[in-house]
Order: sequence, then structure tokens, then C-alpha cells
Amino acid sequence: MKSGRHTQVKSASAAPAFLLNGGAVSGLLQGMDWSGSPLGQPDGWSPGLKAVVATLLPAQAQIVLFWGAQYVALYNDAYSPTIGQKHPHALGQPALAHWQELWDDLEPLLRGVRETGETFSAKDRPFYIERSGFGETTYFDVSYSAVREADGSVGGVLCIVNDTTARVRFQRRQAFLLELGQTLPGLGEAELIEAHAVHRLAVELGAARVCFGEDLGEGQGLRVAREWAEGVPTLLGEHAYASFDPQLYELLKCGQQAQRNYLAEQPPPALLKGMGASLHVPVLRAERLEAVLLVHFLRPRLFAEDDCLLAEETAKQVWAAITHARAERALHMLNESLEERVANMLVQREASMLQLHEARKMEMIGQLTGGIAHDLNNMLTPIIASLELVRRQPDPQRAARLVDGGLQAAERARNLVGRLLSFARRQTLKPQAVALAGLVEEMRELIARSLGATISVQVRIDPQLPPVLVDEHQLELALLNLVINARDAMAEGGRLTIAAGVGESEGGPVYPPGLAAGQVWLQVADTGSGMSDEVLARCIEPFYSTKTVGKGAGLGLPMVQGLAVQSGGGFGICSQAGKGTEATLWLPPSEAGLASVAPLPAPRAQEGNRVLLVDDEPLVRQATLLQLRELGYEVTEADCAAQALALLDGGWVPDVLLTDHVMTEMTGVRFAQKVRERLADLPVLIITGYANLSPRELHGFEVLRKPFRQAELAQSLAQLLARQG
Repeated sequence: MKSGRHTQVKSASAAPAFLLNGGAVSGLLQGMDWSGSPLGQPDGWSPGLKAVVATLLPAQAQIVLFWGAQYVALYNDAYSPTIGQKHPHALGQPALAHWQELWDDLEPLLRGVRETGETFSAKDRPFYIERSGFGETTYFDVSYSAVREADGSVGGVLCIVNDTTARVRFQRRQAFLLELGQTLPGLGEAELIEAHAVHRLAVELGAARVCFGEDLGEGQGLRVAREWAEGVPTLLGEHAYASFDPQLYELLKCGQQAQRNYLAEQPPPALLKGMGASLHVPVLRAERLEAVLLVHFLRPRLFAEDDCLLAEETAKQVWAAITHARAERALHMLNESLEERVANMLVQREASMLQLHEARKMEMIGQLTGGIAHDLNNMLTPIIASLELVRRQPDPQRAARLVDGGLQAAERARNLVGRLLSFARRQTLKPQAVALAGLVEEMRELIARSLGATISVQVRIDPQLPPVLVDEHQLELALLNLVINARDAMAEGGRLTIAAGVGESEGGPVYPPGLAAGQVWLQVADTGSGMSDEVLARCIEPFYSTKTVGKGAGLGLPMVQGLAVQSGGGFGICSQAGKGTEATLWLPPSEAGLASVAPLPAPRAQEGNRVLLVDDEPLVRQATLLQLRELGYEVTEADCAAQALALLDGGWVPDVLLTDHVMTEMTGVRFAQKVRERLADLPVLIITGYANLSPRELHGFEVLRKPFRQAELAQSLAQLLARQG
């Protein structure tokens, strides 16, 4: 079929009036040689066709008219960018000649409107179109309406469209990344995370192969450990960067993507034989190339900006999840046995010193692990010895003394772990409004006994000072730690001052940078020996102590700092040798007033109280079950969330749910939410030994920290059941 020819218009007055005032397309129509078009010369067009063309040409909306049985295309300036390279060749020509790749999709829609006269409309309708040299899926809001001739017959189809491709792609990208972000943490294992992510991305982009290649360092190449591939050879193994592209490594290490389309005159490298296109996305951390996301396609394609952004953001998110999962697995392996953990940490210390030349940092890590091993071994020894003696010689009087000794050692171990969690900012706090004046007044007798007669105490705290939002028990421990440190620094006696204020009050400490305005400070100052600059620089390191063996674990100041930071505040310490020390906590003020709630008693269970106990650790579950039964509760146990949900779905209804937080299938909080979907008012108590859970993440559920005594467990359950009424 001949194509219409476009010639320069000599005079606008020579063109039919209905072709005027239409911009660039109008000029093309005026200068076209219509002998090659089925429409013929414009003067011979029907009145209906002339009228609709005169209307669409100056319109600002994207409009295309398909006229006659051959659906000859006429459109305006606003529409021409929509078809890209098809313009201007498609103008005045049958649609099949230029819309061939989507004709099987488009023609039934046009024919339906032409034969029935009924309008067709759709939102975000997908169309596969080749408008930039490569095929791509685009999206449009469309309205196809019949255009009638004077005799009532349908002469053509008027299509008003709006290209929504950019918006749809953005929404799909955001939805994809959101779904990925919600799914990956629950998979746990790095291998499962990687397998799930590459499969999902391959489906989303229509790729033939997707995988991660981990950088081998020094530009040597990359290693592919897992991949998703369909109908193409595997890439598993190690490969040089140059085997993909001679310039690939230089691009990737600079943070640039590498996009390639392979054609007959530019075939792919041997490693990518059979591929039509490739997209390689770098993953950098601290400006160092860590991994590459490899995405390969069977056919050449348009690399849309949104697809490239999707690949880049997916690569960052997935690699971060993989790295985190690997770190968690490494930590779990280290925690399997204390001796193995210490040995591995020491090996890592030596290797890191050679590789990173960070002797100071590795010295602190070694000190931390050694201190943990030393203190825990001291506490485990009487526990193990007491239990062995009780088993061999079950004398009641002797057993009572041995059990008391074991419990004291266990309590010391519990306090040590609590301090470690406080330093690591992983303790589950119970923040509440606390009046500093009242707290210090209640502790005054304990402080005085701890200091002795040679040290005087001054307290300068205004009772009208705003309450602070903090875990009251942890704040008491922190204050006591600071008081004891001050006592040890005043061996010959002295003066200890406890003061508090708000913000930059006169005579108070300097407000630290980076903290929110209006924080309340609590300061403990002494007139003791003070610290040298060297000791001051290291005093917050865990297990660093200048005291003699047995006089301190070196966790006091790290615990105080951990509590302050985790509570949303800060911690600072100033000291001069021979002049004393000032230690200051900064804590956020509480918006709520002080609570005045009398403590509830912790009686035994009422007859018939039923507890659903869920914990995937058999030893912990068995010990908790025995404590509950001794308290008089009827206990039904489950070793996982799925087993517990099956019990509830079977119709069994407990009076209270007691669940561990860290479980393999799902967290205790997530499990409790699922239970609340079935039993909306069921009281829930979550027990946890290591979880940095904020109040928002707890969704209002009560928490009991491990390890706990039977009295603490009884008190928590009694409070829950009393509230339920």
C-alpha cells in the first residue's frame, strides 16, 4: 500500500477550512499527498468526517479518529507523542499498517464500537505497543465512541485517550517494593530471601533470568550462588566481569547501571548467548561494590526509567535483607555455646586487626566477650554445683540452702544479662511517667546506706519538675550505678549532689547537640578523684573498669548510656582528675500525667482459669508450664503458632494467652494479633528474652521479660485477668 506523501504547503488559504488551526499535525494534513490514502482528497470527505476533524485538530486532549472500514488514522498534536516513532507515517493511513503489533487487541474494540454504536471505556487499559523501537506495555484511560454520518450510519470511531503509563508503573513499583519489604523479613534465611526476591522480580519485569552476583573483590569477578532462570543456561559459579562486558566493572564500581540490547550486528557475549538484552545493577555500601543484580531478557527491550528504578531499589532492599539475615544467622551460631562464641570472636578479632587495622575496636570486642565469659562462668558454677548436689543428696534442709544459693547466682546472671541488653539497647522497656523528685526521695535511704557516713548527700530537684518518660525500674538501677561509682571515687569521703532541671537551665549542664528541645536532665556529681583523659575516653566501653577484680563488671556506665539513648534521650559525662565527676542523663518529658495505680495482688488462679501457653523452646515451655500449674492454672501447651491457632479454630477458648515473642514461624506479637482476630477481648501476655520492641510495635500487648520468677509471672497474669473483670 502506498504511503501518503507530505509536501510543503504553499498557501494556507488553499487548504480546506476544516484543516486549519490545528498545529503541526494540521500543517502535515494540509501538505499531504492524499492519493496514497483510502480517504482521498479532503474536499471529497463527508460532512461528518470534516466536522469531527475540525473539532479534534485544535483540541488539547489526546484524540485519534479511526475512519471507515480500514480504520484510517487521523489525530491531533496532543496525541502524536503517544505513538512515538509511528508519527507522522501513521497519519492518513489504515491502522493495521502501523498498529500491527497490537492489532489483535485493538481491532475487536474498534469493530465492537463500529458495529454496535456503543461506547467502550476503560481505566488504565494495558496495550502492547512499539513506539520507541522496542515493544513495551503501556496503559491508557480510553473512551471509544462512534461517529455517525448524516444518514445515521457509523463512519468511524473517535478515541479520546490519556496515557497513564507513568502513573501505573509508579504505583506498581511502589506496591511491589512494599510487598517485598513486608515479606522478606518473615522468610528468615538469606537463601529463601534471595530465591523469593529474584523470582518475584523476574515475573514483574518479564525476565528470563535474574540473580545476584557477589563481588569477589579487587575487580576479580563475581560469584552467582542462586538464580531464577527459565529456558536459559545456568549462570551459577564464578565469572569475570569482562565476560559480560569489557566496561562492566568500571561502570558498576562508579554506581552506574549497565543496559545493553543485543542485535544481529551486535550479538551478546558467549556467556549470554541467546539473550536479547541485559540490565546489570550495582549494590554499593560505603562506596564499595558488594554485589550486582543481573537481569537478562530473551528479546531486546526499552529500558524504561521506572523499570530501572524498580531494579535498583529492589537490589538495595533485597541485599540489605540478605546481609541482615546472614548477620543474624552468624549471631545465632555464635550464641549456641558460650565457649565457641568467645573462640570465634577472638579469631574474628585477630583477622579484623590485620584486615582493617582497627586495633582499638577489636580490643573492645575482646574485652566484651572475655568479660561476659568470666562473669557468666562465675554465676553458672554455683548453679550447676547446687543442682548436682541436690540431685545426689536430696536432704530437705541442705537442699533449701543449695537452692537459695543457686537462685542468688541465677539472679546475678539475670541482672548481668539485663545490663548487657541495656547497653545493647535491646531491652524491652516499659516507659511510664516518672517524677524525679519522688523517685530520688524514695531511694534516699538506699543511697545513704550505699554511700556510708563519710559522704554527704545533697538533692536539688524541684518537685514541680515535669515528669519524664522512662522505665522506672531501669532508671533506679541507672541512678544506683552512678551513686556507687561516685562512692568508689570518694574513698576518703566527700559530697555527692543529685540535681535535675529542664533544658538549658542556669547552672545546669550544657545542652547536648542533636537532642529534641525541652528534655529533662538528671545529674549525679561527686567531689572524688575524677578521671584522667585516657580513662574518661574509655569509661563507657563495656567491661572496661579501673576497679579491682570483683569490685565491678564494667557495665554500669554502658547500661546508663543504653537506657538513656533507648528512652529517646542522651548521656554525657565530664570529669577532671582530682576535681570530681559529673554524669548527666537527658530524658524526654512525659506528655501524660503521673499515674496513681495501686499494685494489684498476685493470688493463685481462680478455679477454672485456662491458659494457652505457646513457646517453641521445649525446656522453657516445660518450666513455665510447671510454674503455671503450681499457681493453679489449667494449662494447654502448643509448640508453635500454627498448633495454637488450630486449637482455637477447633472451638477451644482460653481465659488468657501466654506466648513467647521470638518464634520461628511468626513473632509473638503477630501471633497475638491473629488470635485477637478470633477472640477480640482475650488477655495476652508476651514473654521475651531479647527483643528491642517499641510500644508501637507491641500494639498494646503486655510484656514479661525473661528470665522471670514465679511471683512476677503470677502478678502479670493476675493483673491481666483483673482488668478483664
